[in-house]
Amino acid sequence: MHTAALGALIDERRVLLVHRRTDERADPGVWDLPGGLVEHGESDVASLARELQEELGVQIATGTARRLCRQIVRPAGKPVLLSAWLVGDWHGAPENLAPEEHDGLAWFSLEELPPPPHIIVRAALVEALRNQRG
Repeated sequence: MHTAALGALIDERRVLLVHRRTDERADPGVWDLPGGLVEHGESDVASLARELQEELGVQIATGTARRLCRQIVRPAGKPVLLSAWLVGDWHGAPENLAPEEHDGLAWFSLEELPPPPHIIVRAALVEALRNQRG
C-alpha cells in the first residue's frame, strides 16, 4: 500500500488548499491539502517537506510538523494511507508550482471550508483550526 503525506499550512486561522484538476485520476475537481506519495525509504515528514517544496515552493520546518491523522482511503480504487500533518512553520510564499496536478490554490477559514474529500482528515483539520489562537 502506498502512503501519501499531506500538509496543512495554517495562517491566521486559515488553511491553504489546492484544487485538484478535473482530469486527475484520484479525487478530481476537489479542494484538498497539498502533498503527495511517500517515496521508498522516505519518512512521512521528509516526503511532506519535498512535496510542499515541489508543489508550493515553500520550505517547512520539519520539527514543527505535528500529525493530524492517518486514514486509509481508496481515491482511485486502490488503498492509500493518508498521513496528514499540521505544519507549524514554513518559509516562502505558496504558489502553484504543479499546474499539471492543481488548477488553483486558496486560503480558507473554518467557515469557508469546501466539501471534504476525506472526512477524518477534515475533522482533524477543523479541530486544529478551532484550537488555533488569534
